[in-house]
Amino acid sequence: MKKLFNFQWLSVLLLALVLVGCGTAEDTKNKDASQDTQQTEQTSYKVTDDRGVEIEFDEVPKTIVSLQPSNTEILFALGVGDKIVGATEYDTYPEAAQKIERVSDSMNFNSERILALNPDVVMAYTIGDKDALKPLEEAGIKVFVIQSAATFDDVYGDIEQIATVMGVAEKGKALNKEIKAKIADVQAKVKEVKTPKNVYLEISPKPEIYTAGSGTFQQEILDVANVNNIFSDLKSWAPVSEEDVIAKNPEVILTTVNYTEDPIGEILARDGWNTVTAIQNKAVQSLDTDISNRPGPRIGEAVELVAKAVYPELFK
Repeated sequence: MKKLFNFQWLSVLLLALVLVGCGTAEDTKNKDASQDTQQTEQTSYKVTDDRGVEIEFDEVPKTIVSLQPSNTEILFALGVGDKIVGATEYDTYPEAAQKIERVSDSMNFNSERILALNPDVVMAYTIGDKDALKPLEEAGIKVFVIQSAATFDDVYGDIEQIATVMGVAEKGKALNKEIKAKIADVQAKVKEVKTPKNVYLEISPKPEIYTAGSGTFQQEILDVANVNNIFSDLKSWAPVSEEDVIAKNPEVILTTVNYTEDPIGEILARDGWNTVTAIQNKAVQSLDTDISNRPGPRIGEAVELVAKAVYPELFK
């Protein structure tokens, strides 16, 4: 999803972030990576979703509706993205996902259209109205709920879980191995940094500035990239004042804002920020919003994006 937000999104900030795949530590789940894995040659198998509901499949699903962009990315990364017949407005990666019929906006999904598509399974999420999925289940559609990941371990669990549903368990394990190798490669480069740089991450601009604190997916990305989040003392996604940022004097400013004309220029031009080290050094970088916000198979890329932005000299 290259998302175009407008300012109204602030009223539903937490929900919007979760819909693009973010979670907080309070949402952290215990994934059972050792599901009863049944491969494609078997005619019937069961997998337990994140509600604790055991879903029985007579055969591997041939058609899927995905209601969360991170899960869409996982399905494509597992090589079964061509089975998706319905997705959300924010499913823009990979490019093939942009051609899938939209059955959900950022807040709701079109039950009637999903019923008409009659998918073998709906990959849903655990936020919002818990009764919204009932019409689908009552119509006999299998609904497999994935709780929005809050940690890297959750992402690995999601991948193995979805791979099990789709009969490609070994591909799930291989994908996780690949992601972990990517992260390890970045960590090998940044481990020599003895004094991590102080970084300010902005996820919403003036006049209502928001950042990511502890217990967010972004915090783990920053931690793994060996940078110091100046607002790690805050919990979840939190509003901050300009005075707060100035007082903490970050060495680098990162922004995931992509719905204003020039987010970097706007930050550099803010009144009173000329005393901030990052502003003086023009150390303001824009991060790809989807990669840095979405807990899916590109988390290794997210770590690399942050590390390169903060320590570019280590990646020459």
